[in-house]
Amino acid sequence: MQEVRLSDSVEKIAAFLATVHPYDSLPRDELARVAGSFSRREPPASTEIYAFGEPLSGLFLIEAGGVEILDRNGGLVSLLGPRNSFGERGLLRDGLAVTTARTIEDSTLLMLPVAELRRLVAGFPAFERFFNRARGSEARANDLSARKVEDLMARAPVACSPDTTVTEAARQMRETHVSSLGVVDADGRLLGIVTTRDLSNRVLAEGRDGATPVSAVMTADPVTLTPQALGSDILHLMLERKIGHLPIVRNGHFAGMVTQTDLTRFQALSSAVLIRDLADAGTVAEMAAVTARIPSLLVQMVGGNNAHEVVTRLITDIADAVTRRLLAMAEAELGPPPVPYLWLACGSQGRQEQTGVSDQDNCLMLDDAATDGDMAYFHALAESVSKGLDACGYVFCPGDMMATNPRWCQKVSVWRDYFRGWIATPNPEAQMLASVMFDLRPIGGAASLFGNLQAATLEAAAKNSIFVAHMVSNSLKHTPPLGLLRGFATIRSGEHRNQIDLKHNGVVPVADLARVYALQGRLAAANTRARLLAAAEAGVISAAGARDLTEAYDLIAETRLANQARQIKAGRKPDNYLAPSDLSDFERSHLRDAFVVVRTMQSAVGQGKGMLG
Repeated sequence: MQEVRLSDSVEKIAAFLATVHPYDSLPRDELARVAGSFSRREPPASTEIYAFGEPLSGLFLIEAGGVEILDRNGGLVSLLGPRNSFGERGLLRDGLAVTTARTIEDSTLLMLPVAELRRLVAGFPAFERFFNRARGSEARANDLSARKVEDLMARAPVACSPDTTVTEAARQMRETHVSSLGVVDADGRLLGIVTTRDLSNRVLAEGRDGATPVSAVMTADPVTLTPQALGSDILHLMLERKIGHLPIVRNGHFAGMVTQTDLTRFQALSSAVLIRDLADAGTVAEMAAVTARIPSLLVQMVGGNNAHEVVTRLITDIADAVTRRLLAMAEAELGPPPVPYLWLACGSQGRQEQTGVSDQDNCLMLDDAATDGDMAYFHALAESVSKGLDACGYVFCPGDMMATNPRWCQKVSVWRDYFRGWIATPNPEAQMLASVMFDLRPIGGAASLFGNLQAATLEAAAKNSIFVAHMVSNSLKHTPPLGLLRGFATIRSGEHRNQIDLKHNGVVPVADLARVYALQGRLAAANTRARLLAAAEAGVISAAGARDLTEAYDLIAETRLANQARQIKAGRKPDNYLAPSDLSDFERSHLRDAFVVVRTMQSAVGQGKGMLG
């Protein structure tokens, strides 16, 4: 693998780095210095960059092409594209690779010497935050002492009146799966708390009648905290007072309860822990018990002020891990596959943008050596994995966009014909299918089955002006919910009356625009945010247009996640609907401004303007 110093092309490398975070945060002279420190490697497809346990010479940054990252057992961990870095985990630990990296197509890699990486991490906060993000964000997410109490309350308050009988209180605890109740007056003001321990020690042990009111056995005027107190306050009080339940009050009113169980659950929760538990799961039921903790993870990460792309990426990583575990379980039951195959995800999982609400969208690509007799194996594999996903909370796709549908379980040559047909005849169904399938991302199996197909399809689609025009038209079907007089166009009737849909009228319009930009620029990225950044670099849209749209997308996506976190904390199932009245005037104003940016960009695309200001 030939290596060439880049001293003669520092400006080109600097221009590339300026589009990659955290290099984009460097001063101009520092950026030029760093650019001169990189070397370039141009390995062909299937080249091993490094193997597990080998010493690492530097940090790798993908300029073009793709790389697969494998664990020590050869299992696929992730597939990386342009602007992705790899190798930092080993470099910043002991210098030895903790994974294996191999190209999946002809690639161009930039390599930064380890000494230069350490200098940047030590000297620039943006680099320290970015390259320690896995450890740092997890440490911050699990830093109990620094978190606000309101982020630690696992659910909406469960309370009873002082004249509630102890029997009724016990029944209420059983039905709501709690170990304590706040005792409140008619105005919701906290009078005391009653716990399962109180019922045991003060009722059963003393032979009291079941009709005894809780006011006779409760702990009156308990010590309390406000939602703005810190986790350290909880720890100190619980240890000092030897208590396991701490009521939280807001302006004297009962707002919730924090228990020792909540603290244990909080400290044990992270995406890495969930993925570890999934890897250890022996049954689908055990996996479902793990994925049931995803809503709590979402609440925790949103409460920790993690960026939306971090939250959705980590939640998607869990879905990927579930899928790969189910594939392994299916192969263990069915035997080794007769030919190589590739399981791919589309939709939000394909874009690595899953939230607390996700169905499944997937397909299978089979090696062209597959025979008719082999199809029974893959239909059984698809059935097993799809049912497992449904049991784990990734419900069946209402549009049957799943590998269980024989249409989406085909040989690569058939898939190639699919894409050719959609491009040649862009009718409404073709537009819809192409929109879904342009978000495909390999999850498990032979990733090489997809590489050449993706590049060829993008090239053919971009050259067909009629197809591009239809895709542009398709991208304008979902519009932001803008009303007259600086208001919102809310849903007029039904279950979600007076609400807005933050998915179909919020993030989807941006995802559709980004997909069009990717098509116009022949960009391989599937993630919406990555597509916007890549489109700016490729000149499909201007830097200013990309910046405005990215910032608008960030605000909409973060509003959506924050709303889901509130729903989960209130004991409701998360969805994509938000009542604007739930936001402050400031929040409503900024959200509307973000929708205006999206509408403006849609208008520009609809008028055929490639370069947007």
